[in-house]
Amino acid sequence: PPHHTTPQREESMLSSLTVGRTAGRTLRTGVRAMSIKSSSAKAIWDGPRPAGYPHHIKTIASLQRDQIDSILDMAKDMKASPQKYLKALDQKTLLMLFEKPSLRTRVSLETGMHQLGGQGMFYSLADSPLGKKETIQDTGKVVSRFVDAVTMRVNSRLAVEEMAANATVPVINALDDYAHPCQMLADLLTIAEHKGKVQGLKMAFVGDCQNNMTYDLMRTAVVMGFHINVAGPNSADFEVEWGVVKECEELAKVPGAGSFSIGNSLEEALSGVDVVYCDSWMSYGIASEERAERLKALMPFQVTGASMDLTDKDSLFMNCLPAMRGEEQTADVIDGPRSIVFDQAENRLHAQKALITSLINGFGWRP
Repeated sequence: PPHHTTPQREESMLSSLTVGRTAGRTLRTGVRAMSIKSSSAKAIWDGPRPAGYPHHIKTIASLQRDQIDSILDMAKDMKASPQKYLKALDQKTLLMLFEKPSLRTRVSLETGMHQLGGQGMFYSLADSPLGKKETIQDTGKVVSRFVDAVTMRVNSRLAVEEMAANATVPVINALDDYAHPCQMLADLLTIAEHKGKVQGLKMAFVGDCQNNMTYDLMRTAVVMGFHINVAGPNSADFEVEWGVVKECEELAKVPGAGSFSIGNSLEEALSGVDVVYCDSWMSYGIASEERAERLKALMPFQVTGASMDLTDKDSLFMNCLPAMRGEEQTADVIDGPRSIVFDQAENRLHAQKALITSLINGFGWRP
């Protein structure tokens, strides 16, 4: 009959699907396997890609020091001369997946894409949770045919891992329970602006050490060649994950790498350091009934004016925000002359613009 397809004709039809970037996929029919190729038109629109594409950013250690330096150089130029980059991402689209609430991340990403000539598309995972109705594997493959990069602000590192494993466009971790690389780039830019360098400096992070900020600050110190003291309560609930410790030990074997120490003394951690860093003790996801117990354990690590006196006379105070005055730091510290928290917040915009541009156009790209 006219509608009947012989095995020979079927194979011929399949072999005619030759346009696309994903060659060699196998279709199993139950009789035999035949290779087909993607018919995605986006592969034609996109044109040539930079070496190493797609480069996914899971943690700050997804980047090498020279790549971070390149991003920071571009961020400085974008901040000083934004008009040069008005078409840097012309007609490009960034999909922003949000499972956790945000102010700085969403506003800076949407504003940044607009300033670069592209579009940032917000998608709330409260409406369609990842991995529920559709697998993350399928989601990654689908959105790769629509957009040019994906950011994810999610609860679990596993979601970022699976998206990166399946997407064919760059995936950027905009915060999970394991890392916060976008914040790290903004922090490096901010420190460099105030100190002129990051290599060789000493930083202290005090408070809850079992969180994404602690982990990525440790990685940042080792990758970028400075030292960090980490200090928090002597309790399993606040300790750095052992896997992060081992990861940083491996990163520290590279010539010129930085170093880290972990302890339980605020005073020892802050002694003589150039930068003091703390983060919210009541981050998203902390149950209200845990509040009193957490405060009791963490109050010995509150940064006060007196504790800042233990640091270098030209030290800086940092907090990635949101911050609670009277908890992780006192008001006189965060609102005092050493505080650079709002410079940090602004630099999310410039650092992320440079990161996304580098991932899409290639490291070292300039207009």
